[in-house]
Amino acid sequence: MKKLFPFMKKYTKYAILCPILMILEVVADIIIPYLMSLIVDVGIAGRDINYVVKVGIVMILAALFGMVMGIMSSHYGAKAGYGFAAEIRKATFKKVQSFSYANLDKFSVSSLITRLTNDCNTLGQVAMMSLRMAVRAPFMMIFALIMALRINASLAGVFMVSIPVMAVFLVIIMTKARPLFIKMQSRVDRVNAIIQENLTGIRVVKSFNRQSHEEQRFKERNDSLRDTALYAISKVIMVGPLMNIVTYSTIIAVLWFGGKQVVVGSMGSGELISFVTYITQILMSLMMLSMFFMQLLRGMASASRINEVLETDSEIKEDSSPVMNMADGSIKFDNVSFAYPLSSEEALKNISLEIKSGETVGVIGSTGSSKSTLVQLIPRLYDVTAGAVEVGGVDVKKYHIKTLRDKVAFVLQKNVLFSGTIRENMKWGNENATDEQIINALRLSQAWEFVSGYEDGLDHIVVQGGDNFSGGQKQRLAIARALLKSPEVIVLDDSTSAVDMGTDAKIQKAFKEELGSVTTIIIAQRISSIQHADKILVMNEGEIESTGTHETLMESSPIYKEIYESQQKGVVGQ
Repeated sequence: MKKLFPFMKKYTKYAILCPILMILEVVADIIIPYLMSLIVDVGIAGRDINYVVKVGIVMILAALFGMVMGIMSSHYGAKAGYGFAAEIRKATFKKVQSFSYANLDKFSVSSLITRLTNDCNTLGQVAMMSLRMAVRAPFMMIFALIMALRINASLAGVFMVSIPVMAVFLVIIMTKARPLFIKMQSRVDRVNAIIQENLTGIRVVKSFNRQSHEEQRFKERNDSLRDTALYAISKVIMVGPLMNIVTYSTIIAVLWFGGKQVVVGSMGSGELISFVTYITQILMSLMMLSMFFMQLLRGMASASRINEVLETDSEIKEDSSPVMNMADGSIKFDNVSFAYPLSSEEALKNISLEIKSGETVGVIGSTGSSKSTLVQLIPRLYDVTAGAVEVGGVDVKKYHIKTLRDKVAFVLQKNVLFSGTIRENMKWGNENATDEQIINALRLSQAWEFVSGYEDGLDHIVVQGGDNFSGGQKQRLAIARALLKSPEVIVLDDSTSAVDMGTDAKIQKAFKEELGSVTTIIIAQRISSIQHADKILVMNEGEIESTGTHETLMESSPIYKEIYESQQKGVVGQ
């Protein structure tokens, strides 16, 4: 937990005020039983109404003072606690944004969501309880114990039995509960994982009529979370009954021995009443501490999960003196090999390749031939295992990450649009882009033909994920967004697969005419999408099987020729 303390710095003022005000509330709560004893033993015993009224007014003022201090303490505690959680969430989210693809492969999306929500909220609650309950309970116990000793030191000996017994109960239960809370958080991860998977693929679930199957999968994980939570809580709730038994046993003992002292006159009735009140305050303080420690156990589990994210260094390390400018869009792969994290098998093997600035390069190959892996090394979405990748004559590892990724536009296989408007999505490519620039990019990607048909044009609403657009429309919008970066290199990773051949041809023609100086790499399944390219790479099992133009590959590459002929048969068959 102490590793997270720096996130409280912004709320230091509230973190200091909260416990101070809480202590003042405790002082008010401690004074009231003493004043009560004075009313009984002095005012009522002496039938002095004025004394009773005076002390009663002081009691009311003390209660009001305590109430005000308590409210203010709660307010500042909430600001500090949930502000602390917000700072941790912000730092964790920022850390996730810095992760490379390799880091993201380590943490599941559902687990990161749980950490950013559930775990951060738990830490906020623990922080708030630490400032309030963890301060109130010990001070209440100490002050009440002092007052109890002041009233009757011999009777206070009862605590020598009850307090150790309660402490033993707490230690035993805490030891049993901690691993269960850690297990419970992992069960939350599993539930979030299936919720995310199901909602993301809800159309597939419905199209295959697999609702019952998904409900059963969810039920299994949900029941597992429920059972783990119930088991953990069953351990924790034992604290309450055990504490009550000790508390009431202590009160009975005090009333027995204290009652005898009242009878013989060595103790006043009011003192016995206030003594019992102090006993209750002491033992209730112990119960509050037990509740705090139970929550602290959950907080410790959450803290370890948050720290795991914060202490994970990005696989992508930036050079101490990064290059801030890119000369051109030339690309060189120098004996590059690559293996995914936690995999011993190389996805790419000994790749050597040179692409001149402004060239259009097509990449084709069978599924699993590592086409996407090859191009993901250019903007450093992954780092090479061996060898080097150069862009503009400079090793990509020497570039400032922002410079590299601004100049290497990447249109992924899975096109994601964000909720907002078309204009807002386009400005991801260039936040300062004018409407004219946006429309030009949309024309190049052949997206303007449908965007212009909307009454609200660029202000047309995009729902989350862009689900109000077809697959082909999303691909064209994603290409336009990438073009607005004014890149030196643009990579289209199978990003026209959902576009009809006629529109695809228009996109390729527009690229050739308007983006002559931009290096274009096109990964495609259809040879027609790359047939015009200056150079075509044929990938096979992580290696470049052959390189050339369409004509030369038809003669030299059996794989390329086979793909072409199979696709031609498909066209003729249609």
